[in-house]
Amino acid sequence: MTQPAGDPSGENAYAAAGVSIEAGDRAVELMKGWVEKARRPEMIGGIGGFAGLFDASALKAYDRPLLASSADGVGTKVAIAQALDKHDTIGFDLVGMLVDDLVVCGAEPLFLTDYIATGRVVPERIAAIVKGIAEACVEAGCALIGGETAEHPGLLGPDEYDVAGSTTGVVEAERLLGPGRVRPGDVVIAMEASGLHSNGYSLVRHVLLNEAGWSLDRSVPELGRTLGEELLEPTRIYAKACLALAAQTRTHAMSHVTGGGLAANLERVMPVELAATVDRATWTPQPIFDLVRQVGSVPQPDLEMTLNCGVGMVALVDAEDADAAIRVLDGFGLRAWVAGTVGPGVDEAKQGRVTLHGQHPGW
Repeated sequence: MTQPAGDPSGENAYAAAGVSIEAGDRAVELMKGWVEKARRPEMIGGIGGFAGLFDASALKAYDRPLLASSADGVGTKVAIAQALDKHDTIGFDLVGMLVDDLVVCGAEPLFLTDYIATGRVVPERIAAIVKGIAEACVEAGCALIGGETAEHPGLLGPDEYDVAGSTTGVVEAERLLGPGRVRPGDVVIAMEASGLHSNGYSLVRHVLLNEAGWSLDRSVPELGRTLGEELLEPTRIYAKACLALAAQTRTHAMSHVTGGGLAANLERVMPVELAATVDRATWTPQPIFDLVRQVGSVPQPDLEMTLNCGVGMVALVDAEDADAAIRVLDGFGLRAWVAGTVGPGVDEAKQGRVTLHGQHPGW
């Protein structure tokens, strides 16, 4: 009998092509426990179906529910996780990038789906990634309703993977946050980042790993730990704190500081007739930012256009509620401070612009 082409041993043809259905099934079994922890009462069924189900009848309580949706990935930070063979925190980066894009408009994240593409399914590795995603969903208050793991031999190396996802949330129309609510005299409340979060890793890796030649296991006194530990610090999830802020104070808009930096992202929620001024002297970025700046001789404008520089989220709040806003955020263990103000645009060229002035202490 002629053996199937490319399968001289008679083994499964798909496995011979580099795809293991058995490994995929094993990964699903390992992740089930973690997915179960990331449930909401509205979630129907479990993983394994063709589609995740979420009972939307709760939306009947809204007068005019607006659904909000976001899709994103983690970017080149996954290269750090792969190099360190530590995969149970990258899920926080994925969830943070997704849900905190929703909360800036006041939307509560309801559910999330993930997508993991890899060159080879290693069940324990996939389960570790999903563990992080599930734990982060619990922290954000949303359900992990489903996902997909795809094995792509030949496209990705055996130990390479990428993660992405999407999330859906809801906000009452009359409580929608955004530029239309921002007023002159509002204050800029800055919320501390946990570190680099998930943006700018191409720059950071180029400066510290490629040009400076540092290894991930290098102990860096300024950081108080190894470089790899610093670079793998999970993204902070602001969802619950920001929803509480919107509910308890006159918060008019929020901005998630991701790719593009503080000024560019705050500009996205500024009305064209107003401008915001942010004072760098109100905070000291974590040492990793100054390290990248000095080791790579990176000009400050380039740094601020690429990295969050210590601020992961900002809110534009009525000045009379500034102290209350900081107390609300402190209740979630989140350091926050007044970093600037909103006023009229100076001229047509600066309408809707954000200006950073002053200098960080010690820079």
